[in-house]
Amino acid sequence: MLRTISLGSCVSVQGVLVNQLADGKVVVKVDEKTFVGFPVQTIRKS
Repeated sequence: MLRTISLGSCVSVQGVLVNQLADGKVVVKVDEKTFVGFPVQTIRKS
C-alpha cells in the first residue's frame, strides 16, 4: 500500500508502507531507500 509521509515542513515522500512505529511515525520504502516520518492525513469527501 502506498503511503505519504512528511519529513519536514516542506518535504514529503510517497512510497510503499514498510512499518508503523509505536511513536506514530511510519516507515516507507522508495526503490532501495527507506524513509521515516509522520503520515500525511488524507482528506475524504463524504
